[in-house]
Amino acid sequence: MVTAQVQTAARKPPGRIPDFFIVGHQKSGTTALYEMLARHPQIYMLAGKEPSFFASELHERTPPRPEGTPRTLAEYVAMFSAARPDQLVGEASAQYLWSRTAAAAIAAVHPEARIIAILREPAAFLRSLHLQFVETYVETETDFRKAISLESARRAGKRIPRYTYWPQALLYSEHVRYVEQLGRFAALFPPEQMLVLVYDDFRQENEQTVRAILRFLDVDDTIPVQVREANPTVHVRSGQLHHLVHAVSVGRGSVAPALKAAIKSVTPQRLRRRVVRGFKQRVVFGEPPPPDERFMQELCRRFKPEVEALSEYLNRDLVKLWGYDRVS
Repeated sequence: MVTAQVQTAARKPPGRIPDFFIVGHQKSGTTALYEMLARHPQIYMLAGKEPSFFASELHERTPPRPEGTPRTLAEYVAMFSAARPDQLVGEASAQYLWSRTAAAAIAAVHPEARIIAILREPAAFLRSLHLQFVETYVETETDFRKAISLESARRAGKRIPRYTYWPQALLYSEHVRYVEQLGRFAALFPPEQMLVLVYDDFRQENEQTVRAILRFLDVDDTIPVQVREANPTVHVRSGQLHHLVHAVSVGRGSVAPALKAAIKSVTPQRLRRRVVRGFKQRVVFGEPPPPDERFMQELCRRFKPEVEALSEYLNRDLVKLWGYDRVS
């Protein structure tokens, strides 16, 4: 079945389509990689990460982006107009690996594009992802175990937060179908155009991994590499306070309109964003608590078959690397 997204993408307007895509996953080093590649003089990375244009599942409720979300391929292409002719153009949308439509849509406009994916041990990945979803208002259930247990209800369209822009994301198990996700890209892009990384390597051998990525992209891999850590995981101390701040900032709720109007009258938009961000960092967010080890082991047992399949798919012993050989 050819989706409307693929049909639209096939009618390519003049301009630059990215030469490579960082397709995911979230909470697996993609933001840090994006920032490091953006510093390379031979690479142009879009100033605003994650336009998510090729993930048509997100078009019904687009994520809030200060730069706006492109609705047409012409709008998307225009976002890269500042790239020099001698630069590679790159784009990073961590939802593309999860998306069922992105691989085909990308291949329709640029079958020669290179694809970079980073994979993380499933249990740790989902815990970090849940914390981010709570932080970014995708999720309202702050208890990780309870959030996972709601998957069946949410698959039936129940218990979905009212204002979430990404309801499908709350089916947590869908994020760790690694072999299926990689297979969608492998069916359309030859092996030499795909680079699949393991998060552990990126964390422990950051510089060497980045230089390997630069060689994969055929750019100078001898320039200085500045190690970066971005998008740290945080814990929301008070879900009620977190959502109150959000309601005020976007004008929702009975108190929000008057309060928002008063704030607008005395502070410019950029300052308001800085104040809200600073308040969240000082008061709303904190260091994540230790994980529930018993529940993490339950998740490992649940996802061990996926790790075994991925080990075979990548021809690498991730079962041992991620400690799944100790999971009974």
